[in-house]
Amino acid sequence: MSTTGGPPPPRQKVVLAERRGARMVRTRVEVQQQTEVGDAMVRGLVRAQLGLALRVALFTVCLLGAVPVLFHLAPGLAAVTVLGIRLPWVLLGVVGYPILLGIAWVYLRLAERNEQDFTDLTDD
Repeated sequence: MSTTGGPPPPRQKVVLAERRGARMVRTRVEVQQQTEVGDAMVRGLVRAQLGLALRVALFTVCLLGAVPVLFHLAPGLAAVTVLGIRLPWVLLGVVGYPILLGIAWVYLRLAERNEQDFTDLTDD
């Protein structure tokens, strides 16, 4: 309403969000407010992370657990020396650490990808 007596200002259309933006805001709000949908999305992320952790742990245990089994099944390998050190000590004491580092690196990348997929899902 104008007090000067002139014509009223033209109407303006107020848009709160574009269609894509409204969905992004809604999913983020659902996650933040812990609605049923948001809770299901977070549970899905936690389930994916847990599944990944269990698979990587199982792989690691099988890989490192296979070394003693190998030496039990082939006792002649236990007598082999590398640079004056017996092969079981070389495998478990020296080679094991870079293997664990590599497994940890792979796990980190896969866990970050799960989180990025979750973020992409909430940003859609």
